[in-house]
Amino acid sequence: MDEALPLMRSAGIEPEAAFFDDNSRALLFATNDPQMSIIRVRAFDVATFVAHGAAQIGIVGSDVIDEFDYSELYAPVDLGIGRCRISVAMPAGAADDTNGGHVRVATKYPSTTSHFYQQRGIQAECVKLNGAMELAPSLGLSGRIVDLVSSGRTLADNGLVETEVISQVSARLIVNRAAYKMMSGTIPALVDRFRELSGAHAAA
Repeated sequence: MDEALPLMRSAGIEPEAAFFDDNSRALLFATNDPQMSIIRVRAFDVATFVAHGAAQIGIVGSDVIDEFDYSELYAPVDLGIGRCRISVAMPAGAADDTNGGHVRVATKYPSTTSHFYQQRGIQAECVKLNGAMELAPSLGLSGRIVDLVSSGRTLADNGLVETEVISQVSARLIVNRAAYKMMSGTIPALVDRFRELSGAHAAA
């Protein structure tokens, strides 16, 4: 959010004051454009709202796009913000247990994880968690985790080490494909604005 808001402002989108009120529980907000409102939802829900046409355009990490793989989503712009990675992590000093062709992994990315191991001929049994992934190995829930990693400090604080990087992640501008075609007077122009801004951001 901290990185996305300056881009939004540069694109001419200014949320109403209530958007910045930490005590507000509202999720739908007006903007300086009377024809545009914005919603604030969890990252995984952004893709679902846009894919199903409840929202026309959104900002979300490429990790979410890859996990859901909605055919209705068009991701035309890499915004160059929110950079991190999806990685495999295990307890420090743990032996590699993939020789048997089966691993148990705690993750909130079951599709991404299954695909990653399937490409290696390994069956991944995914234990779906929405948080506190780092606890899973120490409590015997799984031998490894797949999660977002930025600095790696949370892993280290919980006795884990990053062993493999599955993919690099950054925030993308996503658009509902049908809306892009039907709202040809507004959505493509907004996409072009973000494309220009993200290019400037990447060069800075």
